[in-house]
Amino acid sequence: MTMPSFAVKPGAVALMALMAATRFHHFGTPFALPDASLAIFFLAGLWLGGRYLFALLLLEAGLIDYLAITKLGVSDFCVSPAYGFLILAYGAMWLGGKWCRRYSGLTAANVAQRFAALVVSTSAAFLISNGSFYWLSGRHAETSLAQYAEGFAKYYPSYLSATLIYGIAIFAAVSAVKVLLAQKAARAAI
Repeated sequence: MTMPSFAVKPGAVALMALMAATRFHHFGTPFALPDASLAIFFLAGLWLGGRYLFALLLLEAGLIDYLAITKLGVSDFCVSPAYGFLILAYGAMWLGGKWCRRYSGLTAANVAQRFAALVVSTSAAFLISNGSFYWLSGRHAETSLAQYAEGFAKYYPSYLSATLIYGIAIFAAVSAVKVLLAQKAARAAI
C-alpha cells in the first residue's frame, strides 16, 4: 500500500488562512469579518478537490472552534449534539463546488451555473446545520415549525449573503489573476 503524496497547494493554504482569520466570529463584529468557512469549502471543492483536503479543512474548523471556546472565551452555545452535522453541511458545500467543475469557462452561462450552485449548496448547508441545531441541540424549549420558521427568517439572510459575498469576491479575484497571467504568457510567447 502506498501512502498518498502531499503537495502544498498555494490555493489550499490561502483558503486555510482565510478560515483561520474569519472563523472565530460567525456573524462578524465591528472588528472581525464574518465566518468564510462555507465559501471556503465550496471553493476548495471547485478548484482543489480531494478527500484529504476536505478532511484537513474539517480538522482545521474543529481546532479553531476548540481554541476559540477554550482559549479565547468565545461562547460554546453552538456546540451541541448537532455539531457533527456540520460535516454534512460542509459536505454539501464541497459537493456543490465539485459539481461546478464541469462549468470551467468564464461564459455568462457558466458563471450563472456556479452562482446557482453556490446558492443551492449554501441553502442546503443552512437547512442541515440550522435544522439539526434547532431540533437536536436542546437549546430550544419549544420545537415547533412556526418557531423554526422564525429562526430561519432571522438567520438565513446573513448566512447566505456572507457566503455569496466571499464566494463571488474570491472567485472574481482568482479569475482576474488567471486572465492577467494568461495575457502575460501570451505576450511573452510573441
